[in-house]
Amino acid sequence: MKKDDLAGIPREGFIKVDSHKLASLSGEQKTALIRKGNELFNAGDFEKAKRIFLTTGYTDGIIRMGDYYFGKRDPLEALRMYWLAPAPDKKDMIVERIARVLQNLLKEEGSSGK
Repeated sequence: MKKDDLAGIPREGFIKVDSHKLASLSGEQKTALIRKGNELFNAGDFEKAKRIFLTTGYTDGIIRMGDYYFGKRDPLEALRMYWLAPAPDKKDMIVERIARVLQNLLKEEGSSGK
């Protein structure tokens, strides 16, 4: 395997699904950060908002980030957000869509091989 073979893989991998706990925050700190995250999200600064939502474990914000990525046609990042939130219904919806796409690809491959 050459070094170039791995060049296209994101540094954090394809889907990172673990939730890591950072330094504990007081209730006031968490509330202030969540407010700031909401402000950033509403202003369109989605990456900073995502960092805050993930740091604080703000489920609603993480789900909104998943909705944002889903709307941007980034289902893998949306899946990651829904998994971390957790939002099982939304996560399952994406997994089902991925499964349907794979089924269709396998059907096409099977019919073209005849």
